[in-house]
Amino acid sequence: MHPALAVIFLTLFSGGGFGIMALTAIVNDFQIDGGLNPLQTVVAVILSLVFVSIGMLSSTAHLANPKNAWRAFTRWRTSWLAREGVFAVLYYPFAVLYLGWVFFTGGTHDTAGLILLNLAGVVGLVTIFCQGMIYAVLRTIRQWNTALVPANFYAMGLAIGATVLAAERVIMGAPADTLVGIALALLAASAVMKGIYYFWIARPGGPTIRTAIGFNRSTVRILEQGHTFGTFLTEEFGHTLPKAKARSIKVMMFVCAFVIPIAALMISLATGEPAFAWIAVLSVIFGIGVERWLFFVEAQHVVNLYHGRQQC
Repeated sequence: MHPALAVIFLTLFSGGGFGIMALTAIVNDFQIDGGLNPLQTVVAVILSLVFVSIGMLSSTAHLANPKNAWRAFTRWRTSWLAREGVFAVLYYPFAVLYLGWVFFTGGTHDTAGLILLNLAGVVGLVTIFCQGMIYAVLRTIRQWNTALVPANFYAMGLAIGATVLAAERVIMGAPADTLVGIALALLAASAVMKGIYYFWIARPGGPTIRTAIGFNRSTVRILEQGHTFGTFLTEEFGHTLPKAKARSIKVMMFVCAFVIPIAALMISLATGEPAFAWIAVLSVIFGIGVERWLFFVEAQHVVNLYHGRQQC
């Protein structure tokens, strides 16, 4: 697929923003490292809202006619895209109300505040699931048609959220041992899950031109293309990436998204140096941004079969 920056930003920043809110709820629910104080909570919720807003606003840039974006909400009964939009909008009232509650009352661990916080966290997690299912239900794209897609969206969003919260605690000079440990565990789990996903899509499988026409007894080759002119599918899903180049980019992605953040968080925890916390945040955002680019660019629609390109 030819990846659009708007969709990359949508899945990257909105997933990270929802991950920040979900981890904020967990930290304050269970008082991890003493919980977040009012200032830390306000900063975390603002960061979550900023991340989600960047993602939601960037999604409109992918529309041919952005003023008709409201129509995306009308098919929520059957469309995962519409459900994502509905839950994303529903997230804002809970997040803003909790932000106001903490700002005016200073209560981060009282019952009313925690109810708002947990509702915002749950709605955010549901939104990530809907976002992943937009791609996972597409049977015409083998690389997306798997439960590993929403699972990876969850892992990446929570990894970003945990890294941001751990870095915030280190930068503000607060205890962060357990929170850094959670971030390290989520980053490692995300790396393993992404490796499983790459192993799965690399296996030979999916449709071929022979299975497409039901002729499996001998070799079949294309004599004429399915179209004489380009179509939306051939333009959007005709972009390919050489395997050698893809491997090099994947190595760089793993280093930036997982290795550097893990090392930087460990150093920042040991030394208390905030610069390494900043490096961890910037590196994980950049690295997972590259992962999102790869996620889209490696997607191959079955329409390519009728243009002489076999699916792998």
